Amino acid sequence: MNPHNLSIEELKQTAAQVRRDIVRMVHAVNSGHPGGSLGCTDYFVSLYFRVMNYSTDFTMDGQGEDLFFLSNGHISPVWYSALARAGFFDVKELATFRKLDSRLQGHPTTHEGLPGIRIASGSLGQGLSVAIGAAQAKKLNNDNNLVYVLMGDGELEEGQIWEAAMYAAHHKVDNIIATVDRNGQQIDGSTAEVAGLGDLRAKFEAFGWHVLEADGNNFELLLPALEEAKATTGKGKPVIILMNTEMGFGVDYMMGSHKWHGVAPNDEQLEIALQQLAVEQASDY
Repeated sequence: MNPHNLSIEELKQTAAQVRRDIVRMVHAVNSGHPGGSLGCTDYFVSLYFRVMNYSTDFTMDGQGEDLFFLSNGHISPVWYSALARAGFFDVKELATFRKLDSRLQGHPTTHEGLPGIRIASGSLGQGLSVAIGAAQAKKLNNDNNLVYVLMGDGELEEGQIWEAAMYAAHHKVDNIIATVDRNGQQIDGSTAEVAGLGDLRAKFEAFGWHVLEADGNNFELLLPALEEAKATTGKGKPVIILMNTEMGFGVDYMMGSHKWHGVAPNDEQLEIALQQLAVEQASDY
């Protein structure tokens, strides 16, 4: 069971708090990736506060619970905040983000022993392969829980993604729900300018996947898509959600531009962002 199971209104408040965490974390060290983190906040909040079956009593093997893997590890701020707010570790630890000897590195790693993190990620293209392996392990263990993985759309330029996609369909890995963050932006510009992705639905369907689409910045639309994805597992095909998001969502001057992919706000910009991300009862660390 999910230990939280929040209402939609509670999810919205939690998302606003997570977004406050993100901008404060990257501002404090003048380093990090706020754009994609803000865009994917509603997805992470949906998973950890409504959708996934997990325990905060963390174990690396995760038997008897759903697993999540972040392939595009540079959006670590949103994951760290979601994990802390969900109860995996003390929220106060968010203040150590990217500092020396912190467990909250710029890209998630495992040797620091941070609860919730099962692989090091950030070398793009690898998360889907890992998630497929974990899903197959669950089948071998007669564990009926699911494996979730998030990838960036620019990350789909990595050939390993398509090798993994072919493998998963061939082996009928139907206990995985992959998601692509389709914000249309990457570090060098728009994905259309850098390397156009074409018709992703047609491509994944051609590789043998069941494809869904969702608005990743609207809980009323995202939650039903995630529930449909769960209902579609176990039917012989891997499942993928093409999730449309806006980079920098929630902070108007960051939205829709690749320029905030990996740039931290200054003092004035932080205050503007926090004003836009007001919550009823802010609990900033």
